[in-house]
Amino acid sequence: MIIDILSNASKYSGLHPNFQKAFDYLSQNDLNNLEAGSFEIAEGLKVIVISGEGATREESIKGFECHDQNIDIQYSIKGPETFAWKPREKCVNPNGEYSDERDVRFFHDKPDTFFELQEGQFCILFPTDVHAAMIGEGTIKKIVIKVKL
Repeated sequence: MIIDILSNASKYSGLHPNFQKAFDYLSQNDLNNLEAGSFEIAEGLKVIVISGEGATREESIKGFECHDQNIDIQYSIKGPETFAWKPREKCVNPNGEYSDERDVRFFHDKPDTFFELQEGQFCILFPTDVHAAMIGEGTIKKIVIKVKL
């Protein structure tokens, strides 16, 4: 997992061939005026704009998840937003079967830690990062960019 600000994004471009395109999208668009929804911006890059009320920690960790086929770049437009996190290798209580169609695997495990993204910050969540998001009060607006492995 990586947490940083957009002005430092160039440090991570070499981690995946599509990271630069993802960060260019974040820096070159008026993110505040994007409507909720999902769309593809390039082959292997899907943008999901989410706007909704924050949840409690207990509500959010019901969706404690990770992905096998995608890396998430999650960017806070309006926050703050708190995330739950635990390394996948320490998760031992699956919550159902892996969904290949949705690329999601859920766990009943408790998070090891919580962290908060402020507006303008992003995190990169790899398949080894089990996470739950949208924890907070009030409206949270964010972008999730799915980067296909």
